Amino acid sequence: MDGRLLVFSGNANEALAREIATNLRIGLGRALVGQFKNGETRVKLQDNVRGCDVFVVQPTCSPVDHHLMELLLLIDALRRASAARVTAVIPYYGYAKQEKKTSGREPISAKLVANLIRTAGADRVLTMDLHAPAIEGFFDIPVDHLQAAQQLADYIRSLNLPNPVVVSPDTGGVGRANRFRERIGAGLAIIAKQRPEPDVAEVLEMVGDVEGKTAIIVDDMISTGGTLVEAAQALLDRGARSVYACATHGVFASDAVPIIGRSDLVETIVTNTIPQTGNLTEARIRTISVAPLFAEAIMRIHKDLSLSALFS
Repeated sequence: MDGRLLVFSGNANEALAREIATNLRIGLGRALVGQFKNGETRVKLQDNVRGCDVFVVQPTCSPVDHHLMELLLLIDALRRASAARVTAVIPYYGYAKQEKKTSGREPISAKLVANLIRTAGADRVLTMDLHAPAIEGFFDIPVDHLQAAQQLADYIRSLNLPNPVVVSPDTGGVGRANRFRERIGAGLAIIAKQRPEPDVAEVLEMVGDVEGKTAIIVDDMISTGGTLVEAAQALLDRGARSVYACATHGVFASDAVPIIGRSDLVETIVTNTIPQTGNLTEARIRTISVAPLFAEAIMRIHKDLSLSALFS
């Protein structure tokens, strides 16, 4: 691209956007993103973007629909202002759990969101740890799918935990847990569970030896915290000496933070893809930044360089 590199942000996670811009050694693009008195979202660009290579940082976290609308309107405004290329940087992709029909007469919401982003005018998408990797195929534009595993693994290694074992909280996350296990040099255990209804899980059985070991639960997101706390208790009941948890996205819906705070988890590590509120220190929740990784990916996209090195 010959155009200038610009980074804009909606209101979903401006702190992350500013940190990304700082890593890129540029200022954050100026835009008015607010609401009219009737509740409609208002967007107005305050910088000239004609011919520029623009990246819009906006995770679609709670309130999901509002932040999604901000993203769509920012993309449309940039397209109509003659930006040369618009990349939607979506650190956390909302509606990712609705990537398939689980029963009749349901929408495939993750696909609809992909269609909306493309229709708004995005040329490509940069995201991180999609709940269902198949969502990449919902887009008819290029998707770069980053992973936070290296940053999380580096932190876990820095703790020098004795006799670690990585635990997948469900069978669907075995591949993720196995890759994490290889990064830190640990064993592997798997918890089998079922969901009788959305956001409710029941532990059925466990595969792998955790007795006397330091268990590290690895998942892509923590939502209500119920599944995580139940898995931690199951590990302690099986003889684990202590339990840690790692996840890319700290959704922390409802009263998840106090639920985790009351649990026996030693520490819960998440990234800053979603901004956090509440007393995380009291709940022993630590946040690590993925801004440098996103900044590197943005610079490589801007310069038309390969991103393969970031996926290793």
